[in-house]
Amino acid sequence: MLGLGVTAEAWWDPDGPSKILLVSDVSDPLTISEDVARRLVADQNGLVRVRLTHRLPVGQGFGMSAAGAVATSLAIASLFRIPRQHALEVAHLADLFGGGGLGGVAAILGGGLELRLRAGVPPFGRVLHHPFPPKILVGVVGRPIPSPRMLRSRSTLRRISAASEQLPTSPPGFTPNEFLEASERFTDVVGLKTAGLDRTLRAVRSHGGWAAQAMFGRSFFAVPKTSAARGRILAELERRGIRFVEMSAGSVGARPLRGLSGLPLHEERAASILTGRPSGPPP
Repeated sequence: MLGLGVTAEAWWDPDGPSKILLVSDVSDPLTISEDVARRLVADQNGLVRVRLTHRLPVGQGFGMSAAGAVATSLAIASLFRIPRQHALEVAHLADLFGGGGLGGVAAILGGGLELRLRAGVPPFGRVLHHPFPPKILVGVVGRPIPSPRMLRSRSTLRRISAASEQLPTSPPGFTPNEFLEASERFTDVVGLKTAGLDRTLRAVRSHGGWAAQAMFGRSFFAVPKTSAARGRILAELERRGIRFVEMSAGSVGARPLRGLSGLPLHEERAASILTGRPSGPPP
């Protein structure tokens, strides 16, 4: 799980008009998070406001749709004392049927490297989490790719299925290095990367790093193999003018926090990222 994600703050005015107001820092509609809010608020009277803050781009394969769905579900659940398990199930189904992804919600319920043994959110699904100590570089080299379009493409799904058959079965002791090598192999076999992304991946690998495409995005994640390689890779990405950020893997899953406003926050990333966040409800 990446160490940067989505935070949600929610407010309820029981005397206001019966309406859900979802605001965010991105211009595109957040249909999956909106669906989560609508289903959880249901027949509650009053005005419900939710503010989402994204720390990575939407539509670039970083799981922001799932992160937004989880953050929204837990923020609203805290308002109306909805059981956490039910809120997470609603988030999972909204992400699944909304075309955001096939299992992002289950992935961000724990930290580190995620191993999916059975589909779905626990307890229906079975997910193992292992520590992932290396720092991760993530970068963007092109426009977003809408996940719903990719997941509706039969030809794309056939390519993904064929590529996955060439990967080893992940045992419980799956290591970070094995994961990174498998990610590179999957990226190269599935063949969804653009020419510009391919050049970036090759450059990172040539300078001593693992590099693979974030699915689905014109984006990448990379891990330098040594400290010297890290310096070369950072210099190369800066020389190419590529937008990137370095982060740690998240050590814990989605959890409530207290923000600068003193109100509950729900997120899937570290509390230190909240520095400088605005306080108070949205207008």
